[in-house]
Amino acid sequence: MSKSTRTRSTGGKPARNNRGAGPIAFFVSLFIVALGTIQLVSTFHTYALNLAELNGLKREESSLLAQKQDLEDDIARWDDKAYVTAQARERLGFVFPGEQAVRVLHPEAVTGDTDDEDDTTSTSTSAEQNSLPWYSELAYSFEQADEPKDDASSGGTTTDSQNATSDTE
Repeated sequence: MSKSTRTRSTGGKPARNNRGAGPIAFFVSLFIVALGTIQLVSTFHTYALNLAELNGLKREESSLLAQKQDLEDDIARWDDKAYVTAQARERLGFVFPGEQAVRVLHPEAVTGDTDDEDDTTSTSTSAEQNSLPWYSELAYSFEQADEPKDDASSGGTTTDSQNATSDTE
């Protein structure tokens, strides 16, 4: 081939060395792929966080709906006159005309039950049944506060602070 044919095939310009453009194009494309990967990972991370938040909100919504249903049931119960009557008798100690109310300040004294026996065989409902109404407990605490302390009975016993000092010696 002649020199004129070489110049014609390149368009009249001398042939250029294209070896330097290869690594630059590779690194530019590698940078673009890395940037796209970072963007894609960031998008999936945001999606996962939003999905977790959505699931948490759905759980909260279901618990709030259950709480709302419980409150609506409670409101419906209080619309019933029999329920209101039963609550007034139980909580406030109301009685119907002609009935005689008897209040026992210390039911354990009458039944002979102690707290130790109740702890081993009781459930939460029986513990609630054994507790006194708030006004009875208040009256009992006032009675206990009004009673004078007996010095003779406490003279033979040691207090916790005396036990603590004797243990350290």
